[in-house]
Amino acid sequence: MAATKDQIMGFLAQEFPQALMKSSIEEITPRGAQLLYRVDTGDLRPGQTVSGPTLMLVADYVLYIAILGHLGLVAMAVTTNMTINFFRKPNGNRDIRAVCKLIKVGKTLVTGEVWLYSLDDEEPVAHVIGTYALPQKSSD
Repeated sequence: MAATKDQIMGFLAQEFPQALMKSSIEEITPRGAQLLYRVDTGDLRPGQTVSGPTLMLVADYVLYIAILGHLGLVAMAVTTNMTINFFRKPNGNRDIRAVCKLIKVGKTLVTGEVWLYSLDDEEPVAHVIGTYALPQKSSD
């Protein structure tokens, strides 16, 4: 029941349009996704670095997209846990590229990892492990 990039884009445009304002889905892969997030001055903290909350937002979003790509359009999947390790200062003049791979897809929980990069830089700025809870299937 996987969803294509076009199906996901249509779903997000209808259900979560603000998420598409500053980002674009680059690729849906088997058990993964890649996203480009356009950084602007509202995403920066002092020192011209991308803020931690922005990086967490991007990681959470690409994990959600990877889940939609793998399982289909599951509207009510919700974040239950997220751990982030910050490695180096993200360049405030570059967009953020997020690469997600699903590690474990269960009946009720999905866990994935996300690597975050300043665009055109091979060294990651952060690594995230996140878990989503899937909605219970009704027994009707």
